[in-house]
Amino acid sequence: MSYDDVDRSSTSDRSWRNHAISLVEADANRSADTHLLVLPLPADWGIQLYLKDESTHPTGSLKHRLARSLFLYALSNGWISQDTTIVEASSGSTAVSEAYFARLLGLPFIAVMPSATSKEKCLLIEQFGGNCHFVDQPAEMYAEARRVALQTSGHYMDQFTFSERATDWRGNNNIAESIFEQLSLEPNPIPAWIVVGAGTGGTSATIGRYIRYRCHNSSLCVVDPEGSAFFDGWKRQDDSVTSSVASRIEGIGRPRVEPSFLASVIDRMIQVPDSASLAAMQLLEASIGRSVGPSTGTNLWGSLQIIAGMRSAQQTGSVVSLICDGGERYGQLHTAEGLAEAGLDPSEHLNMLTRFLDGGPWQPPNSTAAS
Repeated sequence: MSYDDVDRSSTSDRSWRNHAISLVEADANRSADTHLLVLPLPADWGIQLYLKDESTHPTGSLKHRLARSLFLYALSNGWISQDTTIVEASSGSTAVSEAYFARLLGLPFIAVMPSATSKEKCLLIEQFGGNCHFVDQPAEMYAEARRVALQTSGHYMDQFTFSERATDWRGNNNIAESIFEQLSLEPNPIPAWIVVGAGTGGTSATIGRYIRYRCHNSSLCVVDPEGSAFFDGWKRQDDSVTSSVASRIEGIGRPRVEPSFLASVIDRMIQVPDSASLAAMQLLEASIGRSVGPSTGTNLWGSLQIIAGMRSAQQTGSVVSLICDGGERYGQLHTAEGLAEAGLDPSEHLNMLTRFLDGGPWQPPNSTAAS
């Protein structure tokens, strides 16, 4: 009888991993929490609207939180070593943040992205030392990222699978815990609604679980743009739903219902027309005096639609949503030429929003979107 003994432990690997984790944790320690802004509403409504400004992270978007969690998750699982090439499938912002952390750890990074990804995001990835690898169709990203990881003997981070489990939804300074702590001194510290979009599904999963874990009487709404599979998948209770139309609102909306999309924690979904997203984006920019991304507009439209419902039901309370990133990553949607090229005209929706905030009714222009 033989007594086999296989030892794969390595002092150098352990030392590098410990150092890598300490570097990622130090980045979090250096980064102050993001601000919770107030968007003024008519005082007699008795409703407060807050926007958590995730654009102030070191890499400029909500995805900085996700990238940090994904790196810690992969390091703790032993999937990354000092020689590992990091590969990710992304529409841009997650790749920007992962390129930042890969550079922090001295690792090569390859982003597999749709060819239509904004040039501004591609430049940011390259500025952080990453490389961009393009596919013609968004649905091709997943298989191509796996192939590139295999070819390079690298690690495919796979945000769309691991985002819902990489973040500690019970707390540990996640976005949900931060929101509730920042609301603690406000008139309505437990929000009636929290409104977010779904790119991977990780943010909605984290917030939805946290609400239930802490026994808060808050509801979660996920907003979804045109061309995304999430809304139809949730409505039909069918996670096999796919879409053949690419979302024009980068960062949210996917061609399939992603593995990290946890439908059971979502109380409501609103499908938002792209022109409405852009109108709300423009409205917010005029209010706060700086540029934001179109997914933030999707969030704001959904939040105001919920507030309209609260007004009709004579309800008071607070609503919270997110500023996902800055508008400098989406130059084409901040010019008249870019909007015309995309076939989008937000003017009617913008006029309606202006009337609504002046006390008028919620009467969107004719749209195929449903909620």
